[in-house]
Amino acid sequence: MVEGDRGSAVVEFVLVSVLVLAIVVALLQLVLGLHVRNTLVDSASEGARHAALVGSTPAEGVARTRELIGLSLSPRYAREVSASLVDRGGTTLVRVRVSAPLPVLGLLGPSGVLDVSGHAVLEEPLG
Repeated sequence: MVEGDRGSAVVEFVLVSVLVLAIVVALLQLVLGLHVRNTLVDSASEGARHAALVGSTPAEGVARTRELIGLSLSPRYAREVSASLVDRGGTTLVRVRVSAPLPVLGLLGPSGVLDVSGHAVLEEPLG
């Protein structure tokens, strides 16, 4: 071992460990963001399907969406949920929109805003 190389293994280990840790944290953040987005989209879609049932109202779809988000993530992600009827090519759809924080540093850190929506065809009563 050369005299000038003494202690370099420790420095290399620290530098590589910091780089690997940064990559792992970035991947975990990406996975968490995708999980939150997919959960919100699924909850909004399920709320729209519930609101589109015969005898149901958009308000019931909003309540169902809030319930699902509260059970899956946290009630703070279900603060801004709205439902409306939209017309697309002669077909009436129920649209449930969710505006929620996108976690930047875990579920408790600062956040951006994520807007998602779910749609379902409004059912018509028979006869």
